[in-house]
Amino acid sequence: MTGLKLFSLEAGAEFAERLSAALAVPRSAHEERDFVDGEHKIRPLEDVEGDDVYVVQSLYGDASIGLNDKLIRLLFFIGALKDAGAARVTAVIPYLCYGRKDRRTKLHDPLSSRYLASLFESLGTDAVVTLDAHNQSAFENAFRCRTLHLPAQRLFVDFAVRQLQGDQRRLVVASPDVGGVKRAEAMRQALGERLGREIGRAFVEKYRSADQLSGGTLIGDVRDACVLIVDDLIAGGGTITRAVGAIQGGGAARIWALASHGQFCGDALAGLGRLPLEAIAVTNSLPQATAKPLQVVDCAPLIAAAIHDLHYGGPATQLGFD
Repeated sequence: MTGLKLFSLEAGAEFAERLSAALAVPRSAHEERDFVDGEHKIRPLEDVEGDDVYVVQSLYGDASIGLNDKLIRLLFFIGALKDAGAARVTAVIPYLCYGRKDRRTKLHDPLSSRYLASLFESLGTDAVVTLDAHNQSAFENAFRCRTLHLPAQRLFVDFAVRQLQGDQRRLVVASPDVGGVKRAEAMRQALGERLGREIGRAFVEKYRSADQLSGGTLIGDVRDACVLIVDDLIAGGGTITRAVGAIQGGGAARIWALASHGQFCGDALAGLGRLPLEAIAVTNSLPQATAKPLQVVDCAPLIAAAIHDLHYGGPATQLGFD
């Protein structure tokens, strides 16, 4: 391979510029053209023969372009890059769609995460990089090409240390549901090592049927404690709302919500803003509005480090472990 080339679709340009600055690599030019019938074409405007190419695009829907449209554009662009002779094409997808449907919970359920992996592989994608997949094991097992899973944990440890500076109250890391206990436990251990103190654990019971949530029993002692609620995704906000209610009812003194990805569908952010939360911290894996109590943690340096190590043969795999 000759050089490193960094592309992004138009929808991912803002985040790609952050990566470009961190890597000191200019973003390569491409043409993205829409036709009157709804079809489109995307092609590189630079020679990629023999190059190591990285294409950046989070996969989410918004008011301007739907999720599936972004997905098909990314897939077609990867195909065009391979056809143009790129030696390796890596899809850098900070937020990866369809991650929540990774197993069958009802008769004849689809395995959407596996089908998504098949689409990328069919176009010749050599590697996929993502930040905090909903289920890391399912993500890694779905793909047959190389994968690199980057946890946002280290970013949130830094954030928490800043927020907790000078506060000597007991600290608890909580999961808003049973499914996230492992993620919260990893955060609890990492934060305990950084602070050199014991940190408590808690979780909130939750059941979901279709879009209906139930449960809400708090397991763990949070009385008079500073509580960090840790999750991978905030979409409608129902899970966090239920968890905050249970933790506040348990007598917590201070509460934060930390999530790797903030979708904030509909009026979710406004609703969360009315909760007794000191802050809601998310990464910029998805574009974020400026609104209290939202605080945005930049994940571009972490992803840039992964791209650098993948290209130059550094210890990229170590970035997946905290």
